[in-house]
Amino acid sequence: MEEKNSPVLRVKDLRKTIRGQAIVERISFEIQRGEKFGFLGPNGAGKTTTIRMLVDLIKPTGGTVEICGYDVQRRPEQALRHVGCIVENPEAYSYMTGRENLEHFARMADGVSRERIQEVAEIVKLQERIDDKVKTYSLGMRQRLGIAQALLARPKLLILDEPTNGLDPKGIKELRAFVHRLAEEGISLLISSHMLSEVQMLCERVLIMDRGRMIATGKIDELIQGAPRYVYWRFDSLEAGAAELGRDPRISLRSGPAAESHPADTIAADMPEEIIADTVDRLSACGIGIKAVYQTEPTLEELFLALTGSESLD
Repeated sequence: MEEKNSPVLRVKDLRKTIRGQAIVERISFEIQRGEKFGFLGPNGAGKTTTIRMLVDLIKPTGGTVEICGYDVQRRPEQALRHVGCIVENPEAYSYMTGRENLEHFARMADGVSRERIQEVAEIVKLQERIDDKVKTYSLGMRQRLGIAQALLARPKLLILDEPTNGLDPKGIKELRAFVHRLAEEGISLLISSHMLSEVQMLCERVLIMDRGRMIATGKIDELIQGAPRYVYWRFDSLEAGAAELGRDPRISLRSGPAAESHPADTIAADMPEEIIADTVDRLSACGIGIKAVYQTEPTLEELFLALTGSESLD
């Protein structure tokens, strides 16, 4: 059924309505073999509902989902044998060992050998703890065990819903390396997250959702060219600097992710680049002490804020 060079996942006009309210509105995208695709948006944007429709956990109101050429609604068994999925928190029996958990789930799939169980344990770097009880695992280890479970049947598409939730920096770094390695082996990945900065480091293309709608999709590098390049100001007095900047109608002050990653005495301003020098002169003439003025490259967070008009991702 699957044609050479055809998308691993094809979604067209997918939508879900509950009691007359549109939860997901006409989502369309494709994922190619070995591609890392980001599925982005704030909590409540409709990402998890969309994923549940992709894997036939809930029925769509309209639209189609094809996995490796098979329609999920018409031929779910053939379509879903190509998918590994972790929706929200990975499930495991804490009183069993990691190996026993994998053996349990292996019985639900065809042709999963003991050698394959050991192989996926090594892929996710759990081989040294695979015979320990899951209740002794850290959150990051439980996450890796869940991914090992999803890989048992050699899927062509792996769906990870909020995979960095609760992970410490070391766990996030390990997950990042793991995702890149899977893609190099030809597995396609759909990574759903509200952590836009993390997905920017993981994926080549993204789809951004807000309030159930698809508001942008494409290559990250191309999309962020449309994000504003903020000018960051650091003052001796934050209040005085902000008040003086705010007098110019050409300057819009921003909060949220645009400023949170910078020092506390920093203001992010959306303003024309050509008025920066004159603004420095005006502020200095008013006796405003300026510590620094600088610009940074646009980010996905800034793109999201520009597209939605939101002040933050929450």
